Amino acid sequence: MLTFPKPWRRALCAALLACAAGAAFAWPDKPVRIVVPAPAGGTMDVMARVLAEQMAKDLGQPFIVDNKPGAGGGIGIQALLNSPPDGHTLMVTASNVLTEIPHVMKVSFDPLKDVRPVYAVARVRNLLVSSSKLPAQDFAGLVAYLKANPGKYSYASHSPGTASHYAGLYLSQVNGLDLQHIPFAGAPPALTQLMSGEVTVMFDNIITSTPLVAAGKLRAYGIGGATRHPNLPQVPTFVELGRPELDYTNWFGFVASSKLPDAQAERIARAVQKAAEVPAVREKLMSLGFEMAPPQSPAELSQAVRAEFERNAAIVKKFNITP
Repeated sequence: MLTFPKPWRRALCAALLACAAGAAFAWPDKPVRIVVPAPAGGTMDVMARVLAEQMAKDLGQPFIVDNKPGAGGGIGIQALLNSPPDGHTLMVTASNVLTEIPHVMKVSFDPLKDVRPVYAVARVRNLLVSSSKLPAQDFAGLVAYLKANPGKYSYASHSPGTASHYAGLYLSQVNGLDLQHIPFAGAPPALTQLMSGEVTVMFDNIITSTPLVAAGKLRAYGIGGATRHPNLPQVPTFVELGRPELDYTNWFGFVASSKLPDAQAERIARAVQKAAEVPAVREKLMSLGFEMAPPQSPAELSQAVRAEFERNAAIVKKFNITP
């Protein structure tokens, strides 16, 4: 039997442990599933597909987008949590799935305990839109039009508890309107009904609405943010309109199971950041209306999620929003 001096044995053990740790954290060593808790064609789906393509090139494994809409993101979250927490099932989501929806919908997960934020890629502003068939030409005209016939008009949302729900509620209450809330399972079906006139107005995000505004199918009345957006320079901000409370924005990025080890979360965050900083990817996302978020570690992002969660809890209490 071979024997080694003690220093050699210690060095050999350390090397073996390092190899074992490397094997345990090898990622990815098989295809990666990216769950999207929304229908195909929505903002989360668009981001997921752009980044999946680049990460597959960077890492040499397929990244497969799996749309799981419904229950305010709950179906997608459960698909994530039911998978092994090894980094081979991730989720691309909007922050409101974690910080807004759980306040007003019964969900089967704890957003602060069961889900680990990994990397915020970009932020997306909200946009107040209606069918271009509506006669109101600007924000003041829209408010006057909606006030003229109380109880007759409605606003759509992506789902109960989303930013589109909160902003629509604010619009109705602050301006003394009587708008009926009609929730949908994501942006695409809501926009279809909006364009047809089945619902009157909607707070959508700039990604899915801008092409429809450009095509003349929707009219935009106001947008979130401190300055006008370069993709829609003709649309005033809610600050300009004297309604800063209507400004809701969300970050979009990657989350994982809270059981994912810290080292693995950091590795995935670096991979996502690398993909998002590829010039072609960055230009693609920005051309769609995304505004790139500053880099944050998973720990910093978790703190931001908690702060946003608590802010929205105060809004729910203020307006007595119930499930």
